[in-house]
Amino acid sequence: MKNIKKISLLFVVTAFTLQGCATAPEKKAVSTPDKAAASPLALAAQPKPAVPAKSVIQQYALDRLKQMSDKLVASKSFSYRSESTIELESDTGQFVTFFTESEVALQRPNKLYVNVLGDTPSLQLYFDGSKASAIDLDKNLYVVSTPLSNIDDMLNFIMTKAQINFPSADIMYSDPYAVMTKNLTDATVIGESMVNGVEVEHFAYRDPIIDWEIWIAKGEKAVPMRLAMKYKQVERQPSFLVEFADWKLNPRLKDKMFDFKAPADAKQIEFGTYHEQPKK
Repeated sequence: MKNIKKISLLFVVTAFTLQGCATAPEKKAVSTPDKAAASPLALAAQPKPAVPAKSVIQQYALDRLKQMSDKLVASKSFSYRSESTIELESDTGQFVTFFTESEVALQRPNKLYVNVLGDTPSLQLYFDGSKASAIDLDKNLYVVSTPLSNIDDMLNFIMTKAQINFPSADIMYSDPYAVMTKNLTDATVIGESMVNGVEVEHFAYRDPIIDWEIWIAKGEKAVPMRLAMKYKQVERQPSFLVEFADWKLNPRLKDKMFDFKAPADAKQIEFGTYHEQPKK
C-alpha cells in the first residue's frame, strides 16, 4: 500500500484540518482510434458528448457565503476542532477511507497553530508571524519556511513551494469570500439541515476544478459546520469531507502556542521534500 500512504500524506498532511491535495496527476494519453472505430457507422454508435449544464447562480447562496466570510474576518482570532475524511484509491483499485482529527487556532493577521492526529503522521504546524514551521512527530522531521509576513503569504508559500493544496484553507485567508468565489460557475441553495445538533443551511458550488458544498450555521452565528469537495480533474475524482466543531470566536490565545521549538534530536529537511522522505 505504498502508493496510498504517499498520496494520503499529500492529501491529509495539512489543511488546517490538514487535508491537502497534491498536484493533480497528468491525464492519460488517449490512444489513436483504428480505422474501424473511425468509420461513420462506429462514430454514429458512440454516445454524443453531454451538453454542459447552464450555469446557475442563486444570490442567497452568495449572500450567506459572504456573511460567513465577514463573520470570520471580523474575528481577530478563532479556534475550532475538526474531523476529516478522505477517500483514496489503493493499489487494488478499491477506495479506502482515512480519518484525521485536528485542532486549529488562528490570530490575525499572522499567527496560526494546527495539531493533527489520526491515520496520517502526527503533525503540528506553527506560524509565528515570521516563519512557518511543521513537524512530523512520528518521524521526528521538521521544516522551516523562508520569512513570511502574514497568513495569506504563508498559505500561498505552502501551496506553491510544497505543492500542497489545502481544501479548507480558504476560511483562513484575510478575505475568504474572494478566494471561495473566484472562478465560481454555480451557487445554489440546497436546503436546511442539521450538523451535530446545529441547525445549518446547505449550499452547493462549482468551479472548473472542484465541486464543493458547505453547511453554514443558521442565523447570525454563520460559521462553517461542514465542507465537502470533489476534485474533478483528479483521476476517479476523490472526495473530501470535514466537519467543524467547538468554534470559539475572539478567544484569548497565548503567543507561546504559535512558537515552534525543534526537539534536539529532530532532523530538519526542506519544504517540498517532506513526502519524499523514506520511512525509518
